[in-house]
Amino acid sequence: MNVRSGLEILVSQGHSWAASGRIGLICHPASVDCKLRHAADLLHSAFRLKALFGPQHGARGETQDDMIEWQDYRDPRTGLPVYSLYGQTRLPRQHMLAEVDTLIFDLQDVGARYYTFIWTMALAMQACSQQKKRFLVLDRPNPIGGIHLEGNLPDPRFASFVGLYPLAARHGMTVGEVALYLNGEFELGCELKVIAMQGWQRPMDFEATGLPWVLPSPNIPAPETALVFPGLCLLEGTNVSEGRGTTRPFEISGAPWVDPDRLVRRLQDFQLPGLHFRPLHFIPTFHKWSGEMIGGVQIHVVDRQSFRPFRTGLAMLRAYRELGGRQFRWKDPPYEYEHEKLPIDVLCGSDTIRHQIEAGTSLEDMEAGWAEDLREFRRRREEYLLY
Repeated sequence: MNVRSGLEILVSQGHSWAASGRIGLICHPASVDCKLRHAADLLHSAFRLKALFGPQHGARGETQDDMIEWQDYRDPRTGLPVYSLYGQTRLPRQHMLAEVDTLIFDLQDVGARYYTFIWTMALAMQACSQQKKRFLVLDRPNPIGGIHLEGNLPDPRFASFVGLYPLAARHGMTVGEVALYLNGEFELGCELKVIAMQGWQRPMDFEATGLPWVLPSPNIPAPETALVFPGLCLLEGTNVSEGRGTTRPFEISGAPWVDPDRLVRRLQDFQLPGLHFRPLHFIPTFHKWSGEMIGGVQIHVVDRQSFRPFRTGLAMLRAYRELGGRQFRWKDPPYEYEHEKLPIDVLCGSDTIRHQIEAGTSLEDMEAGWAEDLREFRRRREEYLLY
């Protein structure tokens, strides 16, 4: 049996919150049903849809690169106002919700703490709590499964738009479960309900769901990209290309000073499970090192169950820094609305990991440092799991 998303359950079975008042919808290009019909069109014909809201990259996928703000406009298909939650504000303002009784959230996430859509959700929940609006999450699969957890929990002093609240780097939850967790653990006070999926099981990867994959953002073109993202996104905090400007972002990475074969030999020293590294050269068409021939690797995941993306990302940071010497650099701010802290520290939610990499700390010792926090996170999230 194919998985049915929260959107499909809402359209087929209805919900009192949607039927009894005016609704707004937070959506993006991947907000589709199994027949690729967009949520905005479906809800506009079935309910009193009054406004659309879009996260980073836009409600219809307007912006192609990261950290590009976009402005409010009127949707040509429905004629509704579309409000940007990635521009002058990331928090829905009072005038945006004036005609809305229930704000519906339907975004496909990728299962990593630093993917901004869950933080758009958190801020929308805060706004709904403040403005006495209801919040309804249409649940969707975690495309990299709901079993494995990885990484540290951020220090609240490093809270940012890539980590407003403490979650593991690979958190193993659906967006509906994240919403319940944030509302319960951090007392957001949001009047919240989740329309759960039918048929989803925690061990599933995205291909097992039978649902169509639509790019949730321009540089997550395939489920394989989502799988490596919880680790390889860390390269955004460096001057190493994370593969933007290629057809396989995050799977491909590199820099001008890299000897690909030497890099592969160093990475093999870490004995990382579930993958092969392929040496390569490439020329990014945009973003870091655009137009330059650079050396690097492509990750080929051969066993998804044993592959650990966060551990892999840490190993690659170690290897790129060791081989790059002074040519390797941590990227300077700003990054995702943080103007003082280093992007790598913002991504990690701490400066500890950067200091450990600089000191050559082993991966085992790094992971041991957050093992207890990760066990506690696993225990606390259990109450909010729906599947």
